[in-house]
Amino acid sequence: METTLIILKPDAVQRGLMGRIISRFEEKGLQIVGAKLMRIPLSLAQQHYAAHQGKPFYEKLLGFMTKSPVLVLAIRGNNAITVSRKMMGATFGSKAEPGTIRGDFGVSNSFNLIHGSDSPEAAAKELALFFGKGEVVEWDRANESWIYDFSAGTPE
Repeated sequence: METTLIILKPDAVQRGLMGRIISRFEEKGLQIVGAKLMRIPLSLAQQHYAAHQGKPFYEKLLGFMTKSPVLVLAIRGNNAITVSRKMMGATFGSKAEPGTIRGDFGVSNSFNLIHGSDSPEAAAKELALFFGKGEVVEWDRANESWIYDFSAGTPE
């Protein structure tokens, strides 16, 4: 099982889409193991988006991400990173397919509603930035055997 970081960005929070987006992850079978409503401090935004430093959109991105609260989620499941990214859709809402989060709720190329880790390495780093010790909770779901086929011993 993988755990990934998902951030519902300021536009998702301000538009009242948090519940609808969380429902999509839960309905897919992914498990919420951490959640935090927060306003990202500038220093944390700079750490999180360090790879984009020097790019033309960097300062605007920092301003956007620190302007309003975000909902930070830790989501767990089999192939959670790949599954979550497919659910999110293409980066730009105007290019995202219907049925994806960005395709259904977004049209902007700047305001794209959601962030998701793009690799296991990025997920580990990002989860450590946003969640402290004990804030990601290990818990067993009663319906786990109805979400994944464990007949071979591992979830599929």
